[in-house]
Amino acid sequence: MTAPLSFLGLPNHLADGGTPGMVIFSAGHGSTYPGKDSSPYALAADAIRAASQGDAPLVAHWDFDLGGPLFDGKQTSCIDAGDLQTVMHDNAGNRARIEAKTREILASGAVPILLGGDDSVPIPFFAGFADHGPIWILQIDAHIDWRDELQGERFGYSNPMRRASEMAHVAGMVQVGLRAVGSARHAEIEAAQRYGSQFVTAREVHAQGVEVALRHIPEGARVVVTLDCDGLDPGIMPGVAARTPGGLTYTQVIDLIAGLGKKATIAGFDLVELYPPADIDGISAITAGRLLTNAIGAIARQRD
Repeated sequence: MTAPLSFLGLPNHLADGGTPGMVIFSAGHGSTYPGKDSSPYALAADAIRAASQGDAPLVAHWDFDLGGPLFDGKQTSCIDAGDLQTVMHDNAGNRARIEAKTREILASGAVPILLGGDDSVPIPFFAGFADHGPIWILQIDAHIDWRDELQGERFGYSNPMRRASEMAHVAGMVQVGLRAVGSARHAEIEAAQRYGSQFVTAREVHAQGVEVALRHIPEGARVVVTLDCDGLDPGIMPGVAARTPGGLTYTQVIDLIAGLGKKATIAGFDLVELYPPADIDGISAITAGRLLTNAIGAIARQRD
């Protein structure tokens, strides 16, 4: 039987039995809306892992995005724990499993890295930080995701930032890459603004650079990054369900991640909403893999 692929060929445990600095895991399903099929999103993690295999032999080589090897000359400090078993429409069960796994990783002293799945999986991921707050959230997304409920569901892909705002351990949020139109109405904009969410549109980043977003993050804060693939321009990330022109570039996103790692502490990272059926020649999976690589590299380099 062939062993499942891991991201960049990373091990599923450290050979010396020690505690890794980072733990990758994937969750294909979170809270799926009634009558919806989230199974295409469940293909995303394996697509990213497969796309990373070409770089697997090169992990110790110089990476020009990072200014050095992935782990900055240190011993490998990241493992891929594989898939967390989730079941479409078992919404409460999926949330419980994702939150428990996040808590387990944090309790070990590692940084959790979650591969979705649609944009509902960040809700239990954020919840898992309840004993490790306060945290800030940096969201990279075309949409603000502030619906209170949709089709009777309050924990789906239009709800994550609304639910995060209700968590006592979440100190604030910055939402970057916003553009065009989504499920938000005037009421959601007002609710987010009352909470104090900082909106940074894609046009602002294009005009002023990533500092326009980073300036809202307090120095030294613990930050969880949630990256929705539709935050990037569909010219480089076509494999999303809601293609919207004018999105962030690859370089802007990796500069944002690197800048965050220098100013604050990246306490967790998730990547969601890759939709493999819409991908073109696998370019989105390759790009997603490089974004994840940059996140790992930034975490390896950040302050203790």
